[in-house]
Amino acid sequence: MQTQTNTAGGRNRIATVWLMVSTVLVGLMAGLFFAFDVSVMPGLARGDERTYVTAMQNFNAVIDGNGLFGTVFVMALLVAVASAVLEYRKGRRGVAVWVGAAAALYLVMLVITFTVNIPLNNELADAGDAAKLTDFSIVEKFKGTWVTTNIIRTLLCTAALTALARALVQYGRAAAR
Repeated sequence: MQTQTNTAGGRNRIATVWLMVSTVLVGLMAGLFFAFDVSVMPGLARGDERTYVTAMQNFNAVIDGNGLFGTVFVMALLVAVASAVLEYRKGRRGVAVWVGAAAALYLVMLVITFTVNIPLNNELADAGDAAKLTDFSIVEKFKGTWVTTNIIRTLLCTAALTALARALVQYGRAAAR
């Protein structure tokens, strides 16, 4: 049984796995950000500031210490880049362009995360025990900026997921030839 096809238009199992894994990882991140947009943040906004700070500090502590999250968060980009390079080398330029676009969109999301969201998370963590806080001005700054950039992260990941879906369609068409 032949496990790989090395023609420009054909498929091989390694390329298939890389492309599918990339799609799943980016989809997981898009879903996480979307869940925060439509349920977590609106739900927290209905409560008081002390609850908001406590919950966000807890969410961030759990995410920061979660190896599975960190793996998915980083590997989504690395696998997309590897997939784009593999597709390009196999001569599937159209697929490579879509996967490369997905990687670029995901990279922009990472830049926003590391330059905006994580510093805001750190400020909130540095505010200390929410039960002892008396000045909640940080919450309004956090809410406005963090929520807005999270929506942008959701849109970027969703666009990256869409690009990967397009790459999968082109990949399937190339294999059918």
